[in-house]
Amino acid sequence: MQYFRPSGDNLFVGDCMPFYHEGVFHLFYLLDEGHHSALGGLGAHQWAHASTTDLIHWEHHPLAVPITHGHEGSMCTGSVFYHDGVFRAYYATRMVADRSEHLSMAASDDGIHFEKTEPNPFASPGPEYTKSFRDPNVFQDPDTGLFHMLVTSALKDYPVQGRGGCLAHLISTDLQSWETAEPFIIPGYLGDPECPDTFHWNGWYYLVFSNHGLGRYRMARSPLGPWIRPAVDTFDTVLARVPKTAAFGDDRRLAVAFIPTREGDKDDGAPQYGGHALFREIIQHPDGTLGPPEMIPATGEPLDLPASVLTGDATVTPHAVSLRVSSGFAAVAYDDVPRDARITAKIIPRPDSSYFGLCLRGSGAYESGYELRISPKDRRVELRSPGASELAVGWERQIGCVDGLDRPFGIDIVMQGGIIDVCIDGRVG
Repeated sequence: MQYFRPSGDNLFVGDCMPFYHEGVFHLFYLLDEGHHSALGGLGAHQWAHASTTDLIHWEHHPLAVPITHGHEGSMCTGSVFYHDGVFRAYYATRMVADRSEHLSMAASDDGIHFEKTEPNPFASPGPEYTKSFRDPNVFQDPDTGLFHMLVTSALKDYPVQGRGGCLAHLISTDLQSWETAEPFIIPGYLGDPECPDTFHWNGWYYLVFSNHGLGRYRMARSPLGPWIRPAVDTFDTVLARVPKTAAFGDDRRLAVAFIPTREGDKDDGAPQYGGHALFREIIQHPDGTLGPPEMIPATGEPLDLPASVLTGDATVTPHAVSLRVSSGFAAVAYDDVPRDARITAKIIPRPDSSYFGLCLRGSGAYESGYELRISPKDRRVELRSPGASELAVGWERQIGCVDGLDRPFGIDIVMQGGIIDVCIDGRVG
C-alpha cells in the first residue's frame, strides 16, 4: 500500500485514518474523485477501507461509510474508536444545503460493516465557532474514565485575525451525550488545526494536528496536557499531507498521509487535494521526540552501472565516488539508472562543503532532473531543478533544521512513478 492510488479514472487517496485492533491494521481513507471537485466542490468523499496483518498482504473491503442520504455532501475525516465490543467511526457530514459541518457516527460489531446511528448528525458547532466542525478524534482519559472528543474548528471572536483556529473539546461519560468544554488547544497558526490524532507511547502523550496540510505534534506527560512544543515540531514535509497515526503491534507506530498528485500526474503544476497513500514508521527518540524512517517497498538485486566523470577532481570505484574541489563544481554521472529505483549511500562530507547531493532522473549535461541538494551550513535538504535560480526554492520541497549534515550519514531514496521519497540518516523524511 505504500504509494497506493485507487484504480479507476480520476480517483485518489484523500485524508487517511489508520486504526489498529487485535493484530489487524486498518487503513480507512477518503476516496476522492476529481481532487475535491465532486458535488460542486463539496468533495463527495466516502470512507474506503483496507486491512492487513503484516503490512504486505492487504484486503480491500466495501466502503465503510458511504454517502446514503441527499443532505450528505461529503463524509469527512474522522477516526475510529473501539469500546465495549463496538467499533465507532466518528466523522463529519458536510451538508449540501449550506456547506456547514456537523458530527456523525457509524457503528460496527466487526470493524468492517458500519451502520450510521441516530441522530445523524448528533452534534453541531456552537455559537462561538465557525461552520468548520470536522475531523473528530475520540480518546479516553485512563485516570477519570471520561471520553474526550477533539474537533477541528475556529473561534468566531478571537483577538488576532486568522489565529483563532482551534481544536474544539467535547466531553462524555457514556459516548452518547456530549458536553462542550473550553477549546482543547489554540495553536496560533494561520488556519484551522486539522485531523487531530492522540496517542500514548512509553510514558508520553502525543497530540498530532496539521495546518495547511503540514503535520505537527505536541508532547505531554498527561493526556490533557500541558502540551510541550518540541524545537522541531514536524516529522515530515508538507507534501506528506495531514498524517494520522496508529499502533502496529506492541511497540511500533505508523503514520499514514497522502502525497498530493499534480495535474495529470505530471512533475510540474501545483499540488492538488488527493493523491497516493504514504506510510511512515514513526520512531521515538530517548527524549520523547518523534521522527520518521521510511517504509521501503520491495526491490531487486543491486545494479552495476557505468559511471563517468563530468567535471572536477573525481575518483570512481565499484562501490564509491570521491569528489574533491576547492573551488568550483565537480560531478560524476551514472548511466542507465532506472526511472523507478531505490538508491542508498553513505555520505562522508568534506569540511566546509557548501552543498552536495545527487541529480535524480537527470538527462543531458546536467540539463534536467531533480537536484537533491544537501546544505550542511544551512541545515537544509531540498529538491530542486538543477537549472533553477538560487532564490527559486519551493518551500514544499525542502526539509529544514536537519542536524548532522556535516558528519557522515546515510541516505535512502525511493523513486516510484511520480514520487521521489528521501530519508536522511534514518530519521528525517
